[in-house]
Amino acid sequence: MNSSGVHIALVGNPNSGKSSLFNCLTGLQQKVGNFPGVTVDKKTGATTIGSLQVSMIDLPGTYSLYPRRLDEWVTYRVVMKEDEEIDPNLLVVVVDASNLKRNLLFCTQLIDLKQPVVVALTMMDLARRRGIKIDIAALERELGVAVVAVDARKGKGVQELKKAIELTLQGAYKIPARDFIDNYGLAPIPIQKIKEVFSDCSDYKAIHLLTHHASFKLPSLVQQQIDTVENEGRFNATKIQAEEILQRYARIRQVMQQAVSEPDPLQKTLRTEKLDALLLHRRWGYLILLTVLFLLFQSVFLLAQYPMDWIEMGFGQLGGWLSTHLPAVKGTDLLVNGVLAGLGGILVFVPQIMILFGIITLLEDSGYMARISFLSDRLMRSVGLNGKSVMPMISGFACAVPAIMSARNIENRKERLLTILITPLMSCSARLPVYTTITSLVIPNIYIWGFISLQGLVLLAMYVLGIVMAMLVSYIANLFIKIQEKSFFILELPSYRSPRWGNLVPTMLSKAKIFVLDAGKVIMIISLVLWGLSSYGPEAGMATAQRQFEEAQQSGISMEQAERQFQTAKLENSYAGLLGKTIEPVIAPLGFDWKIGVALITSFAAREVFVGTMATLYSVGDEGSQLLNEKMKAALRPDGTPVFTLATGLSLMIFYVFAMQCMSTLAVVKRETKSWKWPAIQLIYMTGLAYLLSWACYLFFR
Repeated sequence: MNSSGVHIALVGNPNSGKSSLFNCLTGLQQKVGNFPGVTVDKKTGATTIGSLQVSMIDLPGTYSLYPRRLDEWVTYRVVMKEDEEIDPNLLVVVVDASNLKRNLLFCTQLIDLKQPVVVALTMMDLARRRGIKIDIAALERELGVAVVAVDARKGKGVQELKKAIELTLQGAYKIPARDFIDNYGLAPIPIQKIKEVFSDCSDYKAIHLLTHHASFKLPSLVQQQIDTVENEGRFNATKIQAEEILQRYARIRQVMQQAVSEPDPLQKTLRTEKLDALLLHRRWGYLILLTVLFLLFQSVFLLAQYPMDWIEMGFGQLGGWLSTHLPAVKGTDLLVNGVLAGLGGILVFVPQIMILFGIITLLEDSGYMARISFLSDRLMRSVGLNGKSVMPMISGFACAVPAIMSARNIENRKERLLTILITPLMSCSARLPVYTTITSLVIPNIYIWGFISLQGLVLLAMYVLGIVMAMLVSYIANLFIKIQEKSFFILELPSYRSPRWGNLVPTMLSKAKIFVLDAGKVIMIISLVLWGLSSYGPEAGMATAQRQFEEAQQSGISMEQAERQFQTAKLENSYAGLLGKTIEPVIAPLGFDWKIGVALITSFAAREVFVGTMATLYSVGDEGSQLLNEKMKAALRPDGTPVFTLATGLSLMIFYVFAMQCMSTLAVVKRETKSWKWPAIQLIYMTGLAYLLSWACYLFFR
């Protein structure tokens, strides 16, 4: 075996532990990209096996060799040797030991393709807890390939797996001569004729060539030959597939009788079924779901309150100290009101983001998140979606970009498109800083019955409002999008298990790091640009502000008041002020002034930039000791009325619930739909909704 150019593909069912094994084998030597021509993630990595330098690829999960989704087609083409770029020398099939019967279907199909295969048996600890005992030697004998038990999280069995891979590549494990089932007997004549065209073709691969040859890049003459064989042999792909699956499961049952010992199902304490009877109840299930969401958003406020106050107070005191002890020059102003104000606008929301993602991680690990999809299927179907749409929508609470990409798992094209169109209406974590800032300004910090936060209820209302509007938009769009395709909803409900507490803190820190580094870069850049736009302006305007300052000094008012009037006039005549005043007539009906207008424009790069923008605008010319919340509360309109009233605050939050306000989301929608048509539709309908509903809210509460 040549020591270079060895390619190994990891394949298996979804949630079988494939990605964990890939990470364990490749460590940090990984690259993430896309398969050519399709928006499906491609993870590749390098590792050493014996004397071999190996390139590994983590293929998308699939349940069988009959693909339906886009990502399943990617895996299918690779294992069928029909991919132009990837031709693996060996397949490592990751098999979940706790769901052996289901996983062996795909495994045995791959074995019958007559390619080198090694089986990596994962989830052995979960199988043992369920009372399942697997005789690995017997399973290896029945399958005819190497079988190795691995625990990727603890690194157990990895060296044994590498040794099995090395021996298989060297030919120590021969490809089984006998098929797992009698594939030839399913369609003898068509298979024989296909093998005359493809000399190195297995019986089982011949069946797949007959079934899916139109999807492969074969010469036109070969396509015609296969068509002729298919028609003359009256090959019925659907009937053959059904018969094959039945035969495989019958044979798998025989294998499990030889190699697997399971407890009597009548004697098991069916904890999962008992919990599902309650959590999936047609009435109590929905009540429990609403309670979980209610507690989630209450926790975001209650648990994060103190660390947020400490961070904001610390930055306020640091700004005041720097303003006092550093010389009053432009560099000091840039440091305090540009850099420090922007940095404070980033870090103050880290506690809330960590708590939100921490709770979501616990829900996923426990197995409850999948139940949310199951519960929601009936509701989703009433508006043109299905239960699988719930996962992208829930992910949208974190960030719309990966949420929209996760919609690839929805097989139906129309349901996938509808999911993409409405996912940005889910209130992502970038909106959270806006909600919490405005809520603390206009909603009293009081508790109903002594423990229910009114601010937490308002926050929950913003999220619910986005969900309700998403359902309405999907219902209407479903009437206009004319794509006719059958829809199926097949979902694996994982067993309930204790969350991986050791995974909680790293996940929270990872999400905080992503927010600080990714969003923080944008916020800092825009904060510094805004400081410049707010500190400088046309010479005539700046001269006018200076003249007004001199006149104020001569009028006999206090120096402090004159300085405040000067800074206000300077800001209004700056480039930022002129930009805000240009759009002010358009946004005035919503209760917004020109400063809010500037924040609306800058936050199109990233919604969370709103807070950094407001921090910069309200910090320019200030001594830096006052908290942003206090500055915004003290802001007045020219007529002396407060800027941030209840009507303005609610109007602004509703605007952010519905407005697109995110360039990255528009870019990823274009990428997923391969057209600018749908991002344009999103931008128009969401901006229109935001404007109309904000205007109605302002009129109602004014």
